[in-house]
Amino acid sequence: MDLAQIQPAGNREMEEMDSSTVPILENNFKKTHFPGMVRQKSYIFDGHGNYYNKEWDLIEGNGKQFCWYHVELPKGKQKLSQSAQHLIDVLCPPLKLQDILSLVSNGPFCGHVDGALVFRVNSPGPPSSNFTFRLAARVTENSVITVSLGRVPRLGFSPVGRSLLSEIPSIETPRGERQQGSSIVIREHVLEFLLTMNHSEEADNPVPKSVSNLVVHVIDTHVDHLQDVVTQLEMELDSVELELDQGGFALKKEMLDDRRFPKMHLNLQRLLQVIAHGEQVFPRVKEKCSSKHWFASEDINSLEELIGRLRRLKENVGFLANRVTAIQAGLDSWQSEQINRKLYYLSFLSIIFLPLSTITGVFGMNVGGVPWTVQKDPALKDGFRNVMVLCLAMLILVLLCFIFPALYSRLSAWRQRRSLLRNWSYNRRSFLRRSVGIQESGSGGYLKI
Repeated sequence: MDLAQIQPAGNREMEEMDSSTVPILENNFKKTHFPGMVRQKSYIFDGHGNYYNKEWDLIEGNGKQFCWYHVELPKGKQKLSQSAQHLIDVLCPPLKLQDILSLVSNGPFCGHVDGALVFRVNSPGPPSSNFTFRLAARVTENSVITVSLGRVPRLGFSPVGRSLLSEIPSIETPRGERQQGSSIVIREHVLEFLLTMNHSEEADNPVPKSVSNLVVHVIDTHVDHLQDVVTQLEMELDSVELELDQGGFALKKEMLDDRRFPKMHLNLQRLLQVIAHGEQVFPRVKEKCSSKHWFASEDINSLEELIGRLRRLKENVGFLANRVTAIQAGLDSWQSEQINRKLYYLSFLSIIFLPLSTITGVFGMNVGGVPWTVQKDPALKDGFRNVMVLCLAMLILVLLCFIFPALYSRLSAWRQRRSLLRNWSYNRRSFLRRSVGIQESGSGGYLKI
């Protein structure tokens, strides 16, 4: 039976096919130790633009046929060792431990492991974060095994159906009435979601005809995913700037208390790290794939275009980081102004109460027992006046201590300026005296050296 005559999955069960004619569709299920923890997708491509779902048997294709096995790791609070256990559960055998470690480890990597080309762009960070990306692939001539953290948009394939993007849209009136005609109402939250997408749906994906097409498709979806996150950040930053322009004290105080922009800046740094990993890995993937006879030259050019997109995306993320820094600097300046204003009010109150506290302190003094203030001695009956004179002397001494550096600097500048003027006048009189002497001698106006 020819593979082109096989109906897609869902119309006919794959178990009904003759195992002798299509050996890569054998029923070879195995029991997993972590059921439901990871999502598995497996496809078989006939090399003529057709694809079919297949069983998870990790067997390579024959001839023009090639297989794709994809594993989605859960986005949760789990350790890296737990992710490795999940991969061992679904990929071993036939994969070995070195294959598992090369797929699940953090950091960029591109090289040959056990005869297969392996590359990864796994960024460190909490798996539950939306800015932690992990994508790894093991490529051979007739099979591709990929591992991702969570769902990657447009990575898989689905039967072609009627897409929402091909509909004629309309808006909903304030009363909830719909416009006449066959148009469909698009609500605001749906539009916001669609505006963050820089790609079409899975049903519009071109079916790969070779392993090289599939590798380009995997990297393309990864770059599209990064672009979606950057676009979402741009829209969020635009809305925040609009809120700041229209908001008041409460909104700015809330943003400062929530540390919204420092968190956003940290997420942008994580995103820059993911893009930097792609800049390191994908050129090496292109270099290693160019030496493969089964990798088409058109796909090499496609990889070069994706690398260029990634570099432009890095520049865009840098611009976003600068905008976040500028907004945070503006909020910090606003907070400093608020603090200075409060300190101004406090200083104004201190100006009001300082004379009162001084008067109450002066007239509430008990000068009994202080030297020169013996009230019973007729010779020293002016004890209060003596204390006030002593306080005034101490105040003058403190003021002189503060004023002395300024007076000393002014005096030094005056003496230096006076010495310069004295030297200039002395040189001028000496020059005039020598000029007059030369003119009287009639030596032609030249000075002897």
